[in-house]
Amino acid sequence: MSGVEMRELEAFLALAEELHFGRAGERLYVSQSRISQLLRSLEGRIGGRLVERTSRRVGLTPLGENLLADLRPAYDALRAAVHDARATARGTGGVLRLGFQGTVDDHLGRAIARFGDRYPDCAIDLVEIPLCDPFGPLRRQEVDCAVVLLPVSEEDLVVGPVFSRQPQTLAVSVRHPFAARESLHAEELADCRLIGVGGDAPDYWRRAQAPGRTPGGLTVPAGPRVNTLQEGLSLTAADRGAMLLCRASADQQGRRDSLAFVPVLGLPASELGLVRRRVRPSAQARAFALAVAEEVGAAA
Repeated sequence: MSGVEMRELEAFLALAEELHFGRAGERLYVSQSRISQLLRSLEGRIGGRLVERTSRRVGLTPLGENLLADLRPAYDALRAAVHDARATARGTGGVLRLGFQGTVDDHLGRAIARFGDRYPDCAIDLVEIPLCDPFGPLRRQEVDCAVVLLPVSEEDLVVGPVFSRQPQTLAVSVRHPFAARESLHAEELADCRLIGVGGDAPDYWRRAQAPGRTPGGLTVPAGPRVNTLQEGLSLTAADRGAMLLCRASADQQGRRDSLAFVPVLGLPASELGLVRRRVRPSAQARAFALAVAEEVGAAA
């Protein structure tokens, strides 16, 4: 593969993910014919077909599947190395891309302020992460680090610090029988349908956010699955189910004529933690983790 060009590899990766020449071209800001040209050049260097194209579909050949499996982690590592080199050259300037789920609560807000005071030359971009894809933005390098609900059991990600532990609250419609209660016990979740998380979230993470059984072993009926917090709250307001939230998220919703938020006793606390890539995290991510750790220590 002597003389292989990065643009050829990028074209192949885009095509392997989109399975459409036009969309792959749009991602790389080139024409469809340019994608075809780059693919033919790469296939010529390799000596075999990577893609099968018919009038109806585009698919990878077995050779293409093998190349994709080997190439993707190497390409991601290369991009991370370039990103880190730029960050090192600029110190902790540049941009910290921080992902978060739901709302920016006081704990996260104070950590952001601490980081901003320490690194005034580093811009901070806040990117909301949908419930349905808690780890995807990190893996796609769309964010440098993310604040997500625990647990996190992904081998390629590192968790810490954990900086927010909150009692759990049940969001219900004002028409729900629980709406007038001051609190309820976890065993009473068996009397309502819990709205769950859809999309690409791992099963263990879904179960943590919407358990299928109470601590005592009673079955909790499953409600609809949603992709975002706002979708879940909208279905809750329509009395299509109930949704477990940490207290901070419930408090951030403010007064709503259509929703009630009831504390739940007997459940483990909901936890938020900072998550970043295990391999070559950015300089900004490491600096922000330190700011969070200091904020946790100050609040203890």
